[in-house]
Amino acid sequence: MGSYPVLRTLRKAEYAELVVLFFLQGAALSMWFVPLSTVLDANGLHAIKPFAYAASALAAFISPLIFGAVADRRVSPARVMRWLSLATAAAMVLASTAIKLRWNPWLVLALIQLHAICSAPTFSMAATVVLERVADAQKEFGPIRAMATLGWMAGCWTVSALGADTTAVAGYSGAVAWLLAAGFTYFLPKLETPKAAEHLTWHERLGLDALTLMRNPDHRVVYLTAALFSIPLAGFYPYAPPHFRVLGLQHTTAWMTLGQVTEIVAMFSLGTLLLRWRLKWIFACGLSFGVLRFALSAFNTRAFVLAGALLHGCSFTLVIITAQIYLDQRVNPAWRARAQALLALMISGVGNLVGYLGTGWWFFACSQSGSTPWPHFWAGLAVAAGVVMAYFLLAYHGVGSGLHPRVAMKEPTRPSPKELRL
Repeated sequence: MGSYPVLRTLRKAEYAELVVLFFLQGAALSMWFVPLSTVLDANGLHAIKPFAYAASALAAFISPLIFGAVADRRVSPARVMRWLSLATAAAMVLASTAIKLRWNPWLVLALIQLHAICSAPTFSMAATVVLERVADAQKEFGPIRAMATLGWMAGCWTVSALGADTTAVAGYSGAVAWLLAAGFTYFLPKLETPKAAEHLTWHERLGLDALTLMRNPDHRVVYLTAALFSIPLAGFYPYAPPHFRVLGLQHTTAWMTLGQVTEIVAMFSLGTLLLRWRLKWIFACGLSFGVLRFALSAFNTRAFVLAGALLHGCSFTLVIITAQIYLDQRVNPAWRARAQALLALMISGVGNLVGYLGTGWWFFACSQSGSTPWPHFWAGLAVAAGVVMAYFLLAYHGVGSGLHPRVAMKEPTRPSPKELRL
């Protein structure tokens, strides 16, 4: 099986580079995604809101696996990040202008889709850039990833400080952040680019060979749990801001950062949890927080709704970020980018597509009486999260407590079942 790699500590300068990369990307993503709901409502585009959010899910079926395969085989992940950041900035300006000028809703939706295709692979690509440079992901990834959360909060606060919670200025600000992220990739040291594989099939060039990872039972449960949990979570960003406004809370983009408070706490606690707890119980804890956060929102009072938003971050971290670290530790290093890209596809593609359209339908169904029965809406999402938790507890078996150091392996043409199991 080979020998365990020698662990090292990141240099301070190297650590700072990764921190800045995640911070800028988190800010850029939040400036678009968080205020999108209220921006569309304010510009008479409420009807396309479920489809606008679903655009990111459709994009996740296309671009993450393709760019993951490119980063694994042909081009440095940092360079791919640069291209994607520039393209995302341009697409964000176009989409924001279309919303501001109230162009035809179908054209607006098409530009939002273009933006989604450009931005969909960026998060898994950034994770790949970081994970290929840290030696001990259990200890180092959580604190570095927490900087993306701080960037997300900073982006939201900037939007509210500019008074752009309902205007296209939010999108223009996000485009500036993407340009800064693209420029910063020039400061990252050049890493060795993997040699391109010869005689690749189209199946491999599109990154679809990553689906082979689903043959491992535990990998499959982790992928499916992340995807299924993303379905109820998809109701948070489209419908929490309007609920805040109903309860008299203004500057909704800033209020939405409450979840990032517990997300940061969970990020810094994750290293210790991974060493002391079985992975199964870390996932179960995150899933139970997900059930509780929706149940609290169902009480339909300002205090309970804000408490529910506060729990959103720790729930997200203990499920989604733990899944990222799990894959980095237990999947062959030669498949790192594709493994992360497949996770992005399952979450942002399958989970969010069903989630945005499904929660949109559920919101419509709960609104037939003429006023939105918020307790019914959030209670339904709590039940959905509970079903996902039950599935995970029954299906996942694992290999014991904590995560094991990844074993150094020779890059395969295709992974064998033994390599997939580590």
